[in-house]
Amino acid sequence: MSDEASRSESQSLSMMYGTYADVLFVLFPFLVIGMQRLWEGDLYDVLLRPDLSIAAAILAGLAIGKFVLGLVGERELGPFKERIVFFIALTLFVVLGPAIILILSIVGGGQPPGFVAFVQPVLLIIAISLYTTAISISNILTRSGRHSPVVRRDTAPAGGLSGGPQSLPEPLVIPRRSAEDSA
Repeated sequence: MSDEASRSESQSLSMMYGTYADVLFVLFPFLVIGMQRLWEGDLYDVLLRPDLSIAAAILAGLAIGKFVLGLVGERELGPFKERIVFFIALTLFVVLGPAIILILSIVGGGQPPGFVAFVQPVLLIIAISLYTTAISISNILTRSGRHSPVVRRDTAPAGGLSGGPQSLPEPLVIPRRSAEDSA
């Protein structure tokens, strides 16, 4: 295996650990609440309370944020923009909307129907999946943006050495105000 492949595998593994650390950090308060309810003997009530929908809504919001960062972060996305917008719409339609509706319905009063005990864990699993997908897409786009060279107009490096095109971003050109402009 080449050094480049080993480095890529190591980055992917680090990305996976970081992603699941985020998920565990979001789920930790809900784990504490679940353990408290288990202690009180109300484990089935955990599935009928809005906790899992709240966790799913949080993860869906984080996923949408990552998708938007991927969307606005790269200029040369080309045909991938529609795919990212699709994932944003999918997250809103499949997870965030139903999670908010369940939260409002459960908190609104009355005994929730039994299907809520099955729908909430499914929403949470889908939210985790979409969040990990968002992280993967964001990192793939960032990584591909790093490897694609951007040719600068001035080909001399900052140290004054002559060389070929640099793989550095185009510098921001800010026009100076002249005395005629301020008058």
